[in-house]
Amino acid sequence: MSRSETIRGLERGLRVLEALEAKSISSLQDLHLTTGIPKPSLLRVLHTLERFRLVSRRLGDGHYRASTNLTRRPRRQARYERVAEAAAPVLDRLCQRISWPSDLMVPAGDHMVNAESSQTHSPFLIKAGGIGYSVNWLFTAVGRVYLAYCPDREREQILRKLRASGKPEDRLAHESKRLDAILAETRKRGYGIRDPGFVGGFFGTPPLDDGLAAIAVALSDGARVHGSINILFVKTAFTIEDFAARHLADLQAAAREIIASLSVQSKNR
Repeated sequence: MSRSETIRGLERGLRVLEALEAKSISSLQDLHLTTGIPKPSLLRVLHTLERFRLVSRRLGDGHYRASTNLTRRPRRQARYERVAEAAAPVLDRLCQRISWPSDLMVPAGDHMVNAESSQTHSPFLIKAGGIGYSVNWLFTAVGRVYLAYCPDREREQILRKLRASGKPEDRLAHESKRLDAILAETRKRGYGIRDPGFVGGFFGTPPLDDGLAAIAVALSDGARVHGSINILFVKTAFTIEDFAARHLADLQAAAREIIASLSVQSKNR
C-alpha cells in the first residue's frame, strides 16, 4: 500500500468519525450521504474503525456510533451510550444461546427507553418495538426491577415525576404502600415481572396486547443502577416461574458481564 493510499484511508476514517460526532447514531446510508465515500470503501473504513474500537455497531438496527471515549456529548447521554455499547455483544450472545430476545432499557425521565435490543436477531417473531421505543415505569418488568434496586433518592425523584402525571399507568405512584410491597416482592424474587393487568404497549399510548411476558434484572454495580435488561417470551408458552427456572441464571450472568464491561470502560477512561 502506497503512502498516498494510507493517507487517503486515514482521511476517510477521520471524515467518518467527524460525521458520527455530528450525528451520534448513523446508518450506512447516512454516512454515505454525509461523507461522499462509496459504500464498499465505507464498509472497509467502518470495519477498521470497529476493529480498533473507535466505532461500534448497534445490535438492534445495525446503525453505527462513535465510541463514547471519543465523543463530547452531554455526560448523561454518554453514560447511557456506554451502557448500550457494553450491552450489545452480551445481548447478542444471550440471544444466540437461548433464542428469546432481550432489551436494554434506560431511564428517560417519566418513562424508560429502549437503548439496545436483540429482537431482530431472534428466530421468534417478537416485535415489541425497536430501539428508541418507550415504556412506563410502574407496570413493566424493566421498570419495576429498576425501581426496586436503584438508590432511595433516585427512586423518590422518579416517583415525584410520576405523581405529577395524569396518565393512568402512573396512578400506582400515589399508592405508596402497595408500590412498596411490589418492589419488596421484586427484590425477594430477584427479578421483575409485568403487572398482571399489563398486556403491553408503549408509553403514552393505549394498551396493546402483544401476547408477551417478560422477566427482567437490574444492571446494578452495588452503588447505582445503569438500566435493566429483560428476556421477552410468548406468555402462552411458559409460566413466569417455569421460564425463570430455565433462563433467569442466563439473564443474571448477562447482567454481571455488562457490569464488568462497564467497570473496565471506567478504568480505561
